[in-house]
Amino acid sequence: MQEANSVLKKKDETPYRFLLVDDSEFARKNIARIVFLLGGVIAGEAGTGKEAIEQYKKLRPDVVLMDITMPEMEGVDAVGEIIKEDDKATIIMVSSLGHKDLVKKAIGLGAKHFITKPVQVEYAVKIVRSVLEENGENI
Repeated sequence: MQEANSVLKKKDETPYRFLLVDDSEFARKNIARIVFLLGGVIAGEAGTGKEAIEQYKKLRPDVVLMDITMPEMEGVDAVGEIIKEDDKATIIMVSSLGHKDLVKKAIGLGAKHFITKPVQVEYAVKIVRSVLEENGENI
């Protein structure tokens, strides 16, 4: 099991709030394990890029974990729209290795990092921690 020091809290001691975006409910449940290991809370979930944008505007989560390939609107396009709404949004892409070009595009649009599928939870926890540290969070 992950060490207790994986638990992250914001400067005000509240847990980080996450938006999970993937068209697969199974994938969202797997990604939720990352959130729980970090001591975060799931603010919301979305199954399409369009839903991700709506949920982001409504919930203003601290971190978005976003799939690349989804119906209605791809994750890359959703990244661009969310960054237009909030240029400080923290978005981490979740994608299979076969989508390297789309991951690069998403990072070019403002995503902070990526996690590869199938998700290796402990490695993903390190990536999220690293991104939050890079954002200047006191963790």
